[in-house]
Amino acid sequence: MKFQIKKLSLGFLITYSLFFFISCEKEFDTVIDVQKSSYQVVSVSPKDSVLFNVEDSSLVIRIEFTPASLISSVTAEIINPAGKSFLNDALTLYDNGKSENGDQTANDKIFSNKIFMKSNDLNGNYNIKFYVNENSAQSKLAAWSTFKFRNGQSNVAPIISNALVDPDTVVVTDTIPILTSLVVQDENGLNDIKEVYFIVYRPDGSTNNNKVFLYDDGNLTLNGDQTAGDGIYSRIISVNQTNAKGTYRFEFKAVDRGGLQSNIINYPVLIQ
Repeated sequence: MKFQIKKLSLGFLITYSLFFFISCEKEFDTVIDVQKSSYQVVSVSPKDSVLFNVEDSSLVIRIEFTPASLISSVTAEIINPAGKSFLNDALTLYDNGKSENGDQTANDKIFSNKIFMKSNDLNGNYNIKFYVNENSAQSKLAAWSTFKFRNGQSNVAPIISNALVDPDTVVVTDTIPILTSLVVQDENGLNDIKEVYFIVYRPDGSTNNNKVFLYDDGNLTLNGDQTAGDGIYSRIISVNQTNAKGTYRFEFKAVDRGGLQSNIINYPVLIQ
């Protein structure tokens, strides 16, 4: 099998700086354009922790405006912890006073609708973006909210196996591609996997702790992964003459969305 080399070298992996981007949660989450000539947002929900309820799995998505607000329509976009759309389409919110939409009073400028969570929905943070339509004009992002969902299932740590570094012994005369792969299993399903990676330890035992992420996306060209969603995570890296000679250690690990870590597999790689 011939692999195209992604521009990611072992030397680069063990030398680049790691930057952290930190975001802060506010009690009200975030409101875009808090005050307009035609509307003003008062509150959004949910924005707290939500636990799956087998007797009533409904969850009301709601946004409230001031009584003087002029609103034509409101929709919500919900993104699950995997970064994918939770629904097939945008959720229309209603101010019609109907219980099936979770709305208590008609025409009170509180727009609501229900979604239904399932016991196999992903644990983690769900993001809601609220869009407002003013008098049939183009919809605008007015606010967003985040809630943490717990599906009530016992969380089990992932298990990794069959780690592979091919080749694991390299005589470097030019840039050499190396395929890394790992089999990952999780009783809570592969959707529960947050990240799969390895950390490189140099021949002298030092490391910068940078994570090299593996992917199960079926992208053979970029990552060397043959089939998406089969539980085999892959990544192609490369080494060249600039890499220090000796035995490196690749430490493989997986982490689920509940924060549980897998077993660790250490794999020796000899660079000559």
